[in-house]
Order: sequence, then structure tokens, then C-alpha cells
Amino acid sequence: MKVLCIGEALIDMICTDRGSSLSKGQNFLKKAGGAPANVAAAIAALGAKVDMAAKVGKDPFGQHLIELLNEMGVDTKWVIQDPNHFTTFAFVSLMEDGERDFYFNRGADGQLSYNDLAALHINEYSIVHFGSATGFLPGPLQNAYTELLAKAKENNTIISFDPNYRHLLFQNNTQSFIDQSWPFIEQCHFFKLSDEEALLITGCDTVQHAASILRKKSNAIFAITLGKEGTLLSVGNHLEMISSIAITPVDATGAGDAFVGAVLFQLINHTPSQLKAIELSEWKKIIANANKAGARTCEYMGAMEAFKHLNNSIFN
Repeated sequence: MKVLCIGEALIDMICTDRGSSLSKGQNFLKKAGGAPANVAAAIAALGAKVDMAAKVGKDPFGQHLIELLNEMGVDTKWVIQDPNHFTTFAFVSLMEDGERDFYFNRGADGQLSYNDLAALHINEYSIVHFGSATGFLPGPLQNAYTELLAKAKENNTIISFDPNYRHLLFQNNTQSFIDQSWPFIEQCHFFKLSDEEALLITGCDTVQHAASILRKKSNAIFAITLGKEGTLLSVGNHLEMISSIAITPVDATGAGDAFVGAVLFQLINHTPSQLKAIELSEWKKIIANANKAGARTCEYMGAMEAFKHLNNSIFN
């Protein structure tokens, strides 16, 4: 069995002048990125089969993304090179605590259409992962997300969702992001939110209240990540805090994607009905392992580079 990840593949231009704003930064390092591409790379690094569906430019940067994903073990037959749009860039400023600020220069990723994937057979995959807020921006990718969600639901495939909210993308229309997130939350089998996303989407003041609202509106198992504090896990009527491990952070880029990749890696041989049969004790192990994957990713600069150090031995 294998996973399909859908959405953006892009180039992160990381400012290496640590603590500097993008306007003052002088030195930048090119790194492959994009949340769904990161999840795919993490799954492959852990040892499972995964395909990536995305659109990149027919340029050196798009070629680099394809080559690197292939090197990581990701199947890129659904990564399409567009001769009319440049590869998307995200300029990233890293602050002293490892957190990031973004500036997007969007190109080909938003042009992935449902027609581009007409020959894709959802029944080849045990899990379909939707993993980026860029899929909620106007354009062909937005429609492709909606159509593929319906197709995955019809096929009884495990649906995974991680919204990856970026304020820069929705600063003038936050409600659009919230409105588009709910159908995925309501129809998926597993989703991951950051604490910021959980509060934003539900309109709550506390993570616990947000979790209560989410449990009323979705039957999914879900995780709310809380950084170094760990992860709040919801399974049925149970709400559990799963602790993380102590590290010295270098770069938080890709930590959430590694978390999701680790969860999906552990679920790859399941069906939607089998997910419901997984006991709470096993879910706690799954999330604890995912916490380890996310934390270890923070010890390296750049998500894909960090994933080269991932393997399933970290679960021991």
C-alpha cells in the first residue's frame, strides 16, 4: 500500500543571517520545501511508498525538486512541469527560537488542475493526504482539492488533512481559510492542527475548548500540536496529552510535516474502518513516535535535509 500527497512543492529560500528580517537579510540558502512534499519525503525516509501530485515550473528549480524527491524515494510521476509558470518560492526568515516568517512568490503550484490528474486512480492508495492552505487560494489547485476530496471519500480511502495556515496568504480573508477547512475536517479520518490553527478555525480561546468543538463536528482522530509541550490527541471520547522529547532546536521548518508523515507511515496498512478499531494505547504510541519525528527534524537546517536523518529506528 502507499500514500498520495497532494499540493505544493516549492523552493524555500532561507535567510542564513539568523535573526534578521527578510528586508535586512543578505545571504540565502536554497532548500526544497512545500508542506505536502515534505510529508511525502518524510514518509519515504521512514520506508514506505508514497506518490507526490504537484505542479512545478519547467525550470531548474522545478527540476531540482523532482530530482530531490526522487532521491528521497518519492514517486514523482504526478509532479508536472509547467512551461508557462515559474516554480513557487517561499522566502523564509529564521528567528533565534527556530520559528519562521514567510514571504511567498507563488507560481506553478497553484496551477495543478483536476484534469492534470484525470488518469490518477485513487484506489491505488491506502491514504490520501491534503496538506496545505495554498490549496484554498483561488485557482485550479483549489478545485482539484475539492474534487479529489470527493473522489477519496467515494473510494473509502483514508483521508488525512493538515491545513498549514499561513497568515500572509489569508491576512485579508481569514474567513475563507476557515470556511474551506471545515469540509476537510468533517470528512477526513485523521487531521493535524497547530494550536494556532485550532483556535483560529474554532474561534475558541483555549485549546481544550477548541478540541471540544472539533470533536462535536468531526468523527476523525485528530492531533493538536503544541510545540515543545507535546501534542493533544483526540480519540473517540478520550483527550490525552502526549509529551515530546527535549532537543536543541535549529530550524522548525518541516517539523509538523515530519509529524504527519510519521503518523501516516504508521497507518499505511489500515482501512478507514480499521482506524476505528485502533485502541487508545496504540494511538498514544503512534503520536509519541510522531512527536519524536517532528522534534528530530528541528535539529537540522531545512526540512528535506532533516528527513535524510529520519528512519523508523527513531520509534524505538
